[in-house]
Amino acid sequence: MEAPRSVEALRELAVRIGRGDTAVTLGGKAHAVLAKLVERPEEVAVRTITDLAAGLGVNASTLTRLATRLGYEGFTDFQNVFRDSLAQRHRHFYSQQAERLVAGATARTLGRAETQSVEVQTVVQLARESIHNVEVFLAQLSAADLRSAAKLLAEAPRVRIHGLRQFSTLAGFLVYGLGLIRADVGLLDPQGLGAAEGLAQLQRGDVVVVTSVEPYTRSVGQVAQAAADAGLTVIAITDTRASPLVPPARHAFFVPHESSFFSNSMGAYLIFCEGLLNLVATQLGKGALQALARRERFITGLQIEAE
Repeated sequence: MEAPRSVEALRELAVRIGRGDTAVTLGGKAHAVLAKLVERPEEVAVRTITDLAAGLGVNASTLTRLATRLGYEGFTDFQNVFRDSLAQRHRHFYSQQAERLVAGATARTLGRAETQSVEVQTVVQLARESIHNVEVFLAQLSAADLRSAAKLLAEAPRVRIHGLRQFSTLAGFLVYGLGLIRADVGLLDPQGLGAAEGLAQLQRGDVVVVTSVEPYTRSVGQVAQAAADAGLTVIAITDTRASPLVPPARHAFFVPHESSFFSNSMGAYLIFCEGLLNLVATQLGKGALQALARRERFITGLQIEAE
Protein backbone atom coordinates (compact mmCIF):
# COMPACT_ATOMS: atom_id res chain seq x y z
CA MET A 1 0.00 0.00 0.00
CA GLU A 2 1.24 3.49 -0.86
CA ALA A 3 1.92 5.65 2.15
CA PRO A 4 -0.57 8.54 2.62
CA ARG A 5 0.78 11.91 1.45
CA SER A 6 -1.52 14.20 3.42
CA VAL A 7 -2.45 14.59 7.08
CA GLU A 8 -6.13 14.14 6.23
CA ALA A 9 -5.36 10.85 4.49
CA LEU A 10 -3.42 9.75 7.58
CA ARG A 11 -6.40 10.62 9.76
CA GLU A 12 -8.68 8.55 7.56
CA LEU A 13 -6.19 5.67 7.66
CA ALA A 14 -6.13 5.80 11.48
CA VAL A 15 -9.91 5.38 11.53
CA ARG A 16 -9.82 2.56 8.97
CA ILE A 17 -7.15 0.72 10.97
CA GLY A 18 -9.37 0.88 14.04
CA ARG A 19 -12.25 -0.55 12.02
CA GLY A 20 -10.08 -3.30 10.50
CA ASP A 21 -10.91 -1.79 7.13
CA THR A 22 -7.42 -1.85 5.62
CA ALA A 23 -4.53 -4.21 5.00
CA VAL A 24 -2.39 -2.15 7.41
CA THR A 25 -2.48 -3.53 10.94
CA LEU A 26 -1.11 -1.95 14.09
CA GLY A 27 -1.00 -3.02 17.71
CA GLY A 28 -3.13 -1.11 20.16
CA LYS A 29 -0.23 1.01 21.43
CA ALA A 30 1.02 1.92 17.94
CA HIS A 31 -2.52 2.77 16.83
CA ALA A 32 -2.96 5.06 19.85
CA VAL A 33 0.33 6.80 19.02
CA LEU A 34 -0.75 7.35 15.40
CA ALA A 35 -4.09 8.74 16.57
CA LYS A 36 -2.34 11.25 18.81
CA LEU A 37 0.16 12.28 16.11
CA VAL A 38 -2.50 13.14 13.52
CA GLU A 39 -4.30 15.31 16.06
CA ARG A 40 -1.25 17.55 16.63
CA PRO A 41 0.17 18.10 13.11
CA GLU A 42 1.97 21.33 13.95
CA GLU A 43 3.98 19.63 16.68
CA VAL A 44 4.87 16.67 14.47
CA ALA A 45 6.03 19.05 11.75
CA VAL A 46 8.51 21.00 13.87
CA ARG A 47 9.62 18.83 16.79
CA THR A 48 12.42 16.27 16.75
CA ILE A 49 11.67 12.58 16.91
CA THR A 50 13.20 12.50 20.39
CA ASP A 51 10.94 15.29 21.66
CA LEU A 52 7.85 13.74 20.11
CA ALA A 53 8.62 10.34 21.58
CA ALA A 54 9.17 11.83 25.04
CA GLY A 55 5.87 13.70 24.84
CA LEU A 56 4.06 10.50 23.91
CA GLY A 57 5.83 8.39 26.52
CA VAL A 58 7.42 6.02 23.97
CA ASN A 59 10.87 5.35 22.54
CA ALA A 60 12.01 7.08 19.37
CA SER A 61 12.39 3.65 17.79
CA THR A 62 8.62 3.17 18.23
CA LEU A 63 7.98 6.15 15.96
CA THR A 64 10.45 4.87 13.38
CA ARG A 65 8.80 1.45 13.33
CA LEU A 66 5.37 3.07 13.06
CA ALA A 67 6.47 5.12 10.04
CA THR A 68 7.89 2.11 8.19
CA ARG A 69 4.84 0.03 9.08
CA LEU A 70 2.70 2.67 7.35
CA GLY A 71 4.81 2.44 4.20
CA TYR A 72 7.21 5.37 4.68
CA GLU A 73 10.95 5.12 4.09
CA GLY A 74 11.55 6.28 7.64
CA PHE A 75 10.40 8.82 10.21
CA THR A 76 11.69 11.78 8.18
CA ASP A 77 9.55 10.72 5.22
CA PHE A 78 6.57 10.43 7.58
CA GLN A 79 7.31 13.83 9.15
CA ASN A 80 7.53 15.47 5.71
CA VAL A 81 3.79 14.84 5.27
CA PHE A 82 3.15 17.09 8.26
CA ARG A 83 5.72 19.66 7.11
CA ASP A 84 4.14 19.86 3.66
CA SER A 85 0.74 20.36 5.27
CA LEU A 86 2.10 23.16 7.43
CA ALA A 87 3.72 24.82 4.41
CA GLN A 88 0.40 24.62 2.54
CA ARG A 89 -1.39 26.32 5.40
CA HIS A 90 1.19 29.11 5.47
CA ARG A 91 0.23 30.08 1.94
CA HIS A 92 -2.92 31.57 3.43
CA PHE A 93 -0.84 34.11 5.30
CA TYR A 94 -3.25 37.02 5.64
CA SER A 95 -6.25 35.04 6.85
CA GLN A 96 -4.07 33.21 9.35
CA GLN A 97 -2.64 36.47 10.60
CA ALA A 98 -6.18 37.71 11.20
CA GLU A 99 -6.95 34.55 13.16
CA ARG A 100 -3.83 35.07 15.26
CA LEU A 101 -4.87 38.68 15.90
CA VAL A 102 -8.21 37.55 17.32
CA ALA A 103 -6.55 34.80 19.34
CA GLY A 104 -3.95 37.25 20.61
CA ALA A 105 -6.62 39.66 21.78
CA THR A 106 -8.23 36.84 23.75
CA ALA A 107 -4.89 35.88 25.28
CA ARG A 108 -4.15 39.48 26.24
CA THR A 109 -7.54 39.76 27.89
CA LEU A 110 -6.87 36.61 29.88
CA GLY A 111 -3.33 37.77 30.61
CA ARG A 112 -4.61 40.69 32.64
CA ALA A 113 -5.37 38.18 35.36
CA GLU A 114 -1.66 37.39 35.78
CA THR A 115 -1.31 40.08 38.40
CA GLN A 116 -4.26 38.73 40.32
CA SER A 117 -4.68 36.02 42.89
CA VAL A 118 -3.77 32.34 42.67
CA GLU A 119 -7.50 31.59 42.72
CA VAL A 120 -8.11 33.67 39.59
CA GLN A 121 -4.95 32.30 37.97
CA THR A 122 -6.33 28.77 38.39
CA VAL A 123 -9.47 29.66 36.46
CA VAL A 124 -7.49 31.55 33.81
CA GLN A 125 -5.26 28.54 33.20
CA LEU A 126 -8.25 26.24 32.72
CA ALA A 127 -9.83 28.76 30.36
CA ARG A 128 -6.68 28.92 28.23
CA GLU A 129 -6.46 25.14 28.11
CA SER A 130 -10.10 24.90 27.00
CA ILE A 131 -9.45 27.46 24.27
CA HIS A 132 -6.55 25.31 23.03
CA ASN A 133 -8.77 22.20 23.05
CA VAL A 134 -11.35 24.06 20.99
CA GLU A 135 -8.72 25.17 18.49
CA VAL A 136 -7.51 21.58 18.09
CA PHE A 137 -10.96 20.13 17.40
CA LEU A 138 -11.81 22.99 15.03
CA ALA A 139 -8.72 22.15 12.96
CA GLN A 140 -9.99 18.59 12.48
CA LEU A 141 -13.66 19.22 11.69
CA SER A 142 -15.09 17.76 8.50
CA ALA A 143 -17.89 19.80 6.94
CA ALA A 144 -19.27 16.69 5.25
CA ASP A 145 -19.38 14.73 8.53
CA LEU A 146 -21.03 17.63 10.35
CA ARG A 147 -23.63 18.07 7.62
CA SER A 148 -24.45 14.36 7.48
CA ALA A 149 -24.57 13.93 11.27
CA ALA A 150 -26.87 16.93 11.65
CA LYS A 151 -29.16 15.54 8.94
CA LEU A 152 -29.29 12.15 10.66
CA LEU A 153 -30.11 13.74 14.02
CA ALA A 154 -32.83 15.86 12.42
CA GLU A 155 -34.50 13.12 10.39
CA ALA A 156 -34.12 9.89 12.41
CA PRO A 157 -37.41 8.58 13.82
CA ARG A 158 -35.79 8.19 17.25
CA VAL A 159 -32.54 9.45 18.78
CA ARG A 160 -30.99 8.01 21.92
CA ILE A 161 -27.90 9.34 23.69
CA HIS A 162 -25.57 7.20 25.79
CA GLY A 163 -22.76 8.35 28.05
CA LEU A 164 -21.77 7.20 31.52
CA ARG A 165 -19.84 8.51 34.51
CA GLN A 166 -18.73 12.09 33.85
CA PHE A 167 -20.04 11.97 30.30
CA SER A 168 -23.56 11.28 31.49
CA THR A 169 -23.69 15.08 31.92
CA LEU A 170 -22.87 15.60 28.23
CA ALA A 171 -25.49 13.01 27.28
CA GLY A 172 -28.07 14.89 29.37
CA PHE A 173 -27.11 18.20 27.73
CA LEU A 174 -27.57 16.71 24.26
CA VAL A 175 -30.93 15.20 25.21
CA TYR A 176 -32.17 18.54 26.52
CA GLY A 177 -30.92 20.50 23.52
CA LEU A 178 -32.28 18.09 20.91
CA GLY A 179 -35.53 17.76 22.86
CA LEU A 180 -36.10 21.50 22.46
CA ILE A 181 -36.23 21.23 18.68
CA ARG A 182 -37.53 17.72 17.85
CA ALA A 183 -39.54 14.85 19.34
CA ASP A 184 -38.55 11.33 20.43
CA VAL A 185 -35.15 12.08 21.91
CA GLY A 186 -33.92 10.56 25.16
CA LEU A 187 -31.24 8.79 27.11
CA LEU A 188 -30.69 5.19 26.06
CA ASP A 189 -31.22 3.92 29.60
CA PRO A 190 -33.17 6.58 31.51
CA GLN A 191 -34.64 4.25 34.14
CA GLY A 192 -31.57 2.11 34.80
CA LEU A 193 -33.13 -0.99 33.23
CA GLY A 194 -30.02 -1.61 31.15
CA ALA A 195 -28.73 -0.65 27.71
CA ALA A 196 -30.10 -3.89 26.20
CA GLU A 197 -33.64 -2.78 27.06
CA GLY A 198 -33.01 0.63 25.48
CA LEU A 199 -31.54 -0.82 22.28
CA ALA A 200 -34.42 -3.28 21.98
CA GLN A 201 -36.85 -0.35 21.67
CA LEU A 202 -35.06 0.99 18.56
CA GLN A 203 -35.25 0.02 14.91
CA ARG A 204 -33.11 0.37 11.79
CA GLY A 205 -32.91 4.05 10.89
CA ASP A 206 -32.79 5.24 14.49
CA VAL A 207 -29.66 7.01 15.75
CA VAL A 208 -27.59 6.27 18.85
CA VAL A 209 -25.09 8.92 19.95
CA VAL A 210 -22.33 7.55 22.20
CA THR A 211 -19.72 9.51 24.09
CA SER A 212 -16.70 8.47 26.16
CA VAL A 213 -13.03 9.43 26.39
CA GLU A 214 -9.88 7.92 27.83
CA PRO A 215 -10.06 6.18 30.26
CA TYR A 216 -12.96 4.77 28.25
CA THR A 217 -16.02 3.25 29.87
CA ARG A 218 -15.96 -0.29 28.47
CA SER A 219 -19.73 -0.72 28.32
CA VAL A 220 -20.19 2.41 26.15
CA GLY A 221 -18.00 0.87 23.47
CA GLN A 222 -19.92 -2.39 23.75
CA VAL A 223 -23.22 -0.54 23.35
CA ALA A 224 -21.90 1.27 20.27
CA GLN A 225 -20.90 -2.02 18.66
CA ALA A 226 -24.18 -3.71 19.57
CA ALA A 227 -26.13 -0.78 18.10
CA ALA A 228 -24.17 -0.93 14.84
CA ASP A 229 -24.60 -4.71 14.64
CA ALA A 230 -28.36 -4.23 14.98
CA GLY A 231 -28.42 -1.84 12.00
CA LEU A 232 -28.74 1.34 14.05
CA THR A 233 -26.75 4.43 13.05
CA VAL A 234 -24.03 5.32 15.55
CA ILE A 235 -22.51 8.77 16.01
CA ALA A 236 -19.51 8.99 18.36
CA ILE A 237 -18.22 12.01 20.26
CA THR A 238 -14.84 10.98 21.64
CA ASP A 239 -11.20 12.01 21.89
CA THR A 240 -8.94 10.16 19.43
CA ARG A 241 -9.08 7.93 16.38
CA ALA A 242 -7.90 5.05 18.57
CA SER A 243 -11.08 5.26 20.65
CA PRO A 244 -13.15 2.03 20.82
CA LEU A 245 -16.18 4.12 19.86
CA VAL A 246 -14.80 4.82 16.36
CA PRO A 247 -15.08 1.42 14.58
CA PRO A 248 -18.87 1.06 14.96
CA ALA A 249 -19.60 4.74 14.25
CA ARG A 250 -20.77 6.15 10.92
CA HIS A 251 -19.51 9.54 12.02
CA ALA A 252 -16.96 10.21 14.78
CA PHE A 253 -15.96 13.61 16.12
CA PHE A 254 -12.72 14.12 18.02
CA VAL A 255 -12.45 16.64 20.85
CA PRO A 256 -9.38 16.80 23.12
CA HIS A 257 -9.70 17.12 26.88
CA GLU A 258 -6.14 17.87 27.99
CA SER A 259 -6.03 20.32 30.87
CA SER A 260 -4.95 20.80 34.47
CA PHE A 261 -8.48 19.92 35.65
CA PHE A 262 -8.33 16.85 37.90
CA SER A 263 -10.74 15.01 35.59
CA ASN A 264 -11.55 15.20 31.86
CA SER A 265 -12.10 18.79 30.74
CA MET A 266 -15.64 19.26 29.39
CA GLY A 267 -15.45 22.82 28.02
CA ALA A 268 -14.57 21.98 24.42
CA TYR A 269 -17.14 19.15 24.37
CA LEU A 270 -19.95 21.50 25.33
CA ILE A 271 -18.94 23.99 22.64
CA PHE A 272 -18.82 21.25 20.01
CA CYS A 273 -22.26 20.00 21.04
CA GLU A 274 -23.72 23.51 20.92
CA GLY A 275 -22.46 23.82 17.36
CA LEU A 276 -23.89 20.43 16.39
CA LEU A 277 -27.27 21.32 17.93
CA ASN A 278 -27.37 24.57 15.95
CA LEU A 279 -26.73 22.61 12.75
CA VAL A 280 -29.58 20.22 13.60
CA ALA A 281 -31.88 23.20 14.21
CA THR A 282 -30.88 24.58 10.80
CA GLN A 283 -31.69 21.23 9.19
CA LEU A 284 -35.11 21.18 10.86
CA GLY A 285 -35.89 24.76 9.84
CA LYS A 286 -39.51 25.65 10.59
CA GLY A 287 -39.92 22.37 12.43
CA ALA A 288 -37.40 23.53 15.05
CA LEU A 289 -39.17 26.87 15.44
CA GLN A 290 -42.53 25.15 15.89
CA ALA A 291 -41.09 22.77 18.49
CA LEU A 292 -39.57 25.67 20.43
CA ALA A 293 -42.80 27.63 20.29
CA ARG A 294 -44.77 24.63 21.56
CA ARG A 295 -42.31 24.21 24.43
CA GLU A 296 -42.63 27.89 25.30
CA ARG A 297 -46.43 27.62 25.45
CA PHE A 298 -46.15 24.85 28.03
CA ILE A 299 -43.56 26.82 30.02
CA THR A 300 -45.85 29.84 30.04
CA GLY A 301 -49.00 27.87 30.82
CA LEU A 302 -47.37 26.04 33.74
CA GLN A 303 -45.73 29.27 35.00
CA ILE A 304 -42.37 27.49 35.23
CA GLU A 305 -40.16 30.54 34.88
CA ALA A 306 -39.92 33.20 37.58
CA GLU A 307 -40.86 36.70 36.52
